Amino acid sequence: MTLTIKRELLISSLITCLLLIPFLQVSAQKSNMPLYEQVAQSEMKRFPELWQLDHGKRLYFAYSQGLGALAFYKLYEKTKNEVYFNYVEMWMDSLIDNKGEIYLYKPEDFHLDFINPGKLLFSLYEKTKKEKYALAIEKLMDQLKKQPRTPDGLFWHKDIYPNQVWLDGLYMASPFLTSYAKYKNEPKYYDEALNQILGAAKHLYDPKTGLYYHAWDAAKVQPWANPVTGQSPSFWGRSIGWWFMALVDVLDDLPNDNPRREDVLKIIRDLAEVLPRYQDDEGLFWQVLDKPKVDKNYQEASVNSMFLYAFAKAVNRGYIAPEYRKVADGILSGLQKKLLLKDKDGSWNLHQCNAVAGLGGSGNRDGSFDYYVNERIRSNDIKATAPLIMGLMEMDK
Repeated sequence: MTLTIKRELLISSLITCLLLIPFLQVSAQKSNMPLYEQVAQSEMKRFPELWQLDHGKRLYFAYSQGLGALAFYKLYEKTKNEVYFNYVEMWMDSLIDNKGEIYLYKPEDFHLDFINPGKLLFSLYEKTKKEKYALAIEKLMDQLKKQPRTPDGLFWHKDIYPNQVWLDGLYMASPFLTSYAKYKNEPKYYDEALNQILGAAKHLYDPKTGLYYHAWDAAKVQPWANPVTGQSPSFWGRSIGWWFMALVDVLDDLPNDNPRREDVLKIIRDLAEVLPRYQDDEGLFWQVLDKPKVDKNYQEASVNSMFLYAFAKAVNRGYIAPEYRKVADGILSGLQKKLLLKDKDGSWNLHQCNAVAGLGGSGNRDGSFDYYVNERIRSNDIKATAPLIMGLMEMDK
């Protein structure tokens, strides 16, 4: 699809105008609304258009904005407030043309991150009946059908990272696959999602700590890869957050009688048992998970928000025992004391968010402790605020 810059700016201006009136109406509500809604409205105040989430500079089908859109859609489902639906749908509607072509999406990049916003298309198509959303679903699915794989069938994270499996990618693609399987009534895609999850667990699990490494290189040739195991060297908090969310979300559309559902539940239960060992006395988790209080390490917002969501949802769905609610309670208490703070104007701000981290590519991304703790830190990163909103909604249940 070819769109001009002029069209992009026109769409952006239109969205701003359309959002302004309902947002002012929403902001006029009483201040005693639930915390999840207060945080969401603080985000909308900072970022009047959804593409601006994650401090975005342009209209883009990005995984981070997709995560934010998912949180706002869940908020719409909970509150029935059309303002939140419009915030999401205007963004998606502006990105996808009537042929289902997605603005700036390049399927030949085979980038799993691009699959993440597609999770919303199932709900949007069901609600709006816009055929372009159904067409876009198929375009994303076509990418996954052709996605390069490791010798044992796991998706590469993207084309320029050959033979690399990242925990991030399990969140981006696996719940999409189970949703697609339900949508099309094609059980083979349940199998594909489970193959990805269970295969990644085998290669990324560390039996000594009970944690999961950020990535695995099947070829064992990357500078960051252990030459024997192919695993990256550190336990990056957010990558395990992505993983935990992938595990609880992939079960949403997986039939209860699927014979491998119990395998996923076992991974969830084992992880839930292990993680509290790394929770500090303030209830929080750190950027590099197994090295709390080491110099330059810090209590990082996104890992805590993701764990809040995953623990609370797992308890609510009966995946783990009710006593794990206290882990989520501790995280929330720590966030409110240390990282989630209110401005004088009443806006909530979530601080100490790791802006981005990865492996290889440009820069010295070697997966070491020093690398992760020296990456950029900022406030109100949607990779932290979105799971916080979803986590707070789960806690409200």
